[in-house]
Amino acid sequence: MKLVRGVLAGGLLPLLAACAGGARPDVGRLPVVTDPAPIVSGTMRPYQVRGRWYRPAEQPGYDETGLASWYGDQFNGRPTATGERFDMYALTAAHKTLPLPGLVEITNLANSRRIVVRVNDRGPFVDNRIIDLSRGAADALDMRRAGVGEVRVRYLGRAPRLGGGTVLQYADAGAPPSAPTAVVSGPVPYLASIPEPAAPPPEPSLSSTPARAGVWVQAGMWADPRRARRAASHLGGGATVDEAGPGQFRVLVGPWPDAGTAERSRRAVISRGYPEATMISGG
Repeated sequence: MKLVRGVLAGGLLPLLAACAGGARPDVGRLPVVTDPAPIVSGTMRPYQVRGRWYRPAEQPGYDETGLASWYGDQFNGRPTATGERFDMYALTAAHKTLPLPGLVEITNLANSRRIVVRVNDRGPFVDNRIIDLSRGAADALDMRRAGVGEVRVRYLGRAPRLGGGTVLQYADAGAPPSAPTAVVSGPVPYLASIPEPAAPPPEPSLSSTPARAGVWVQAGMWADPRRARRAASHLGGGATVDEAGPGQFRVLVGPWPDAGTAERSRRAVISRGYPEATMISGG
């Protein structure tokens, strides 16, 4: 039996391991979080998607069985509901109502593989699915090729400030998943790669120029330009204020290349406290 341990910078470390046969081993331990990240502002407010309301809440006894799906290339590098950049190779997931960021233990019921993932996004908004996995998490559970799989999801509590994803167990007969075996880093804070300015950044400026081509997310419309600027500053990530007409100031996020990517951005905006967010086409 051979155990391969990988260490993540930042504290709580995911392990990628293989078993060459014999009894089913535990190759990792549940992470102990001593410095939990704060719940991201706005992500615990009720929100509506496609006419259905979702009400995030602390759920210490959450333990559910259902279908998991996964997402990857199309959203890689895009902001999640927490403001972190989505890294499709990290062990992360999206959930409709659990606190963000949080940790959950996921077991693939088809092969007994177990992992811990960092929940940092909202979704999936499909009735029969309970969690949406990153590509890395789907690989670790050996369910990427199938697309969906039956899983057990157990809430562990608040996530650390970075990372937290861990491989706990591989199945008897299987080798490690076919995903890249390099150590996978935790999520990167949304604006961490932007150098800190020498002076405070200016407030988002007003523009009366129509939005450029593409699909945009309109977070909301305000009569007071100061409130619109505050909303844009809260959303960050290039949100802009556009003067749509006399006394009408809208906050736009984008543009996105297609409706699918824009829809995921819209969900993230909703989870930040803007339930009326909608998609619009630029021109």
